[in-house]
Amino acid sequence: MSGNFAGLIEAVARRRPEHPALRWDGGAMTYGELAAAAHDFAARVRARGLGAGHRLAITLTNRPELAIAVLGGLAAGTTVAPLDPLLKTEERDDILADLAPALVVESDVAGQPREHATGAAARGTPAALVLYTSGSTGRPKGAVLSHAALAFANHSWAGPVIGLRDDDVVLAALPLSHAFGLNGALLAPLLAGVTVRLVERFVPDAVAEVLARDGVTVLPGVATMFHRLLELPDFKGAPRLRLGVSGAAPCPWELAQAWRARTGVRIVRGYGSTELFRPLSYLAADATDYPDCVGRPVPGVEIRVVDDDGHAVAAGEDGELLIRTPAVMDGYLGNAAETAAVLAGGWYSTGDLARLTPDGYVAIVGRKRERIKRGGYSVFPAEVETVLLAHPAVSEAAVVGVPDATLGEEVAAFVALRSGATPDELVAWCRERLAAFKYPRRITVLPTLPRSATGKVLKAQLR
Repeated sequence: MSGNFAGLIEAVARRRPEHPALRWDGGAMTYGELAAAAHDFAARVRARGLGAGHRLAITLTNRPELAIAVLGGLAAGTTVAPLDPLLKTEERDDILADLAPALVVESDVAGQPREHATGAAARGTPAALVLYTSGSTGRPKGAVLSHAALAFANHSWAGPVIGLRDDDVVLAALPLSHAFGLNGALLAPLLAGVTVRLVERFVPDAVAEVLARDGVTVLPGVATMFHRLLELPDFKGAPRLRLGVSGAAPCPWELAQAWRARTGVRIVRGYGSTELFRPLSYLAADATDYPDCVGRPVPGVEIRVVDDDGHAVAAGEDGELLIRTPAVMDGYLGNAAETAAVLAGGWYSTGDLARLTPDGYVAIVGRKRERIKRGGYSVFPAEVETVLLAHPAVSEAAVVGVPDATLGEEVAAFVALRSGATPDELVAWCRERLAAFKYPRRITVLPTLPRSATGKVLKAQLR
């Protein structure tokens, strides 16, 4: 199939057949072995009469069988949909009903992969992937991505963004069912011909041991992962580690600085979503970072920052961030209305409010769709969350709008604490640092905030 992403990995296997592609606890697989296993999987899929337009769901943890199924499913021409194995039964059933896969690859009761044909005969437009959004602000949607989008995104990541080297070892401790893990920790490293060290589950002390023992050089992770590693009193990094890379959720500047101070290693920050992988980023080669910025457009990506009427705003002014990139999704599966709401003329409306610096870096200042309208004033949760996280007792914070009969909406905050503080004390802290219309009147203390597998706070569960 011309232009199939799996063909790019097959080309790598021909170039580096004996180089380790995957390593995991107790095993390893060369590029030649991975290509052969993917070829066998694709043959089994075709033997079932499946091909272009059929959908293949994969519900596996970070193990070699997942990589084989993804590459083999792509090679067979099917549209591959990796699903989080930690989904609850109801969540999984909802997604499978939306996806209508012809084949499901999942673990049996003994934890071994098995292939289960569903009998679904429906075919859609051929595509590479369907990746489901985290559902952090509502019901998950399936973002449909082409082979061309997949190739552009991963060439960009492996090349100008991270600059992967032939001897790199990339840790895959992120869930590979999500965009950041699948692309940044698996597909891009394989495209570059480097080694992926698979870890089924992120456990801080075990990951610290793998980093040191197995020569990991690049660590993609969410902010929570970097934070948990820093909580290990003896953790100082790893001998070969040269880069951390954050994604999926914002990485606070303070965390990036603390990580660098402890390990001597930079965290490359960036911005992206399920719908378009990493269009904005710092580059590994960049000499400096700006505390409030997530990076700038990677090569081949265009951006605009616009007002509510769609007119470009000047540098330093706030507006909605629009992005045009070859890596953008084709649309949401079976949802023309949602697609039309975010895609027009090749431009993707992120729903994020941004501000451009004069030299082209981008600061994300809030979510347009999360804007709280309190008594006619606009309050952006990110600003309030930043103030709360500056309090020494607060480890996590999320701010949402809740209905109010008088004001329309009221500002409400939810926090998790690392040490003692009362809601009244936190309200006073915010009142001293924010305008009267911005500070939260209601603060609820929780043991921990609900998060998706990629670390995003599930604000829909807090409202």
